[in-house]
Amino acid sequence: MLRKKQRTRIKTRRRKMYLTRSKVNKKVPIPRTGTKYVAKALSHSNQGIPVVVAVRDLLGLAKTSREVKLMVKAKKIKLNGKVVKDIREGVRIFNLLEVGKVYKLIATTSGRIAFEETKDKERVTKIIGKKILKNGKIQMNLHDGTNVLTKDNVNVGDSVYLDSENKVAKNVKMEKGKEVFIISGRSVGNIGKIKEVSEKKIHVQLEEREVDLDKSHIIVL
Repeated sequence: MLRKKQRTRIKTRRRKMYLTRSKVNKKVPIPRTGTKYVAKALSHSNQGIPVVVAVRDLLGLAKTSREVKLMVKAKKIKLNGKVVKDIREGVRIFNLLEVGKVYKLIATTSGRIAFEETKDKERVTKIIGKKILKNGKIQMNLHDGTNVLTKDNVNVGDSVYLDSENKVAKNVKMEKGKEVFIISGRSVGNIGKIKEVSEKKIHVQLEEREVDLDKSHIIVL
């Protein structure tokens, strides 16, 4: 029998790598019955889903985690243009997952996340922080965990489109007239147009109504 310390180490390791199925975020549409444990994303586990869950459970392109591991070993899966090396790498909103075809992770109006097939070559990211470096360049901290340098005049809340090499394709300001995608809150999954921007809120025109939203609830398109 395993000693108590060994059992404790195994349980601790399991908690770091896996969630019990019942504790998986309800936004992730996976069956609530099945194997007891589900893999956690390597980083931002509360905001992203691991590649293994994306490929096996959401896209249905594999039946087991072992099949996903073999796909990773064969370099058949890419995330944002880069070859995936670990089945627990995290996929976040608007990230591009390539498994033969390219799929974009979105939020639906039901509040759940889903993949949609796309022809997009660039992904949209939101600036959630920035830092001015000694050389005068700005380090942009993006919502999906990416950090990118730029010389452009950008602000927190603006969006940046990145290519497969994480190079900036274009910047989009959070300003009146711009389209936004709502990523959380009661109006999640809807697309609207900014009518007014204040310090903490934005006023958005949806198809049938107008709403005031916290800036953290949207990504400018």
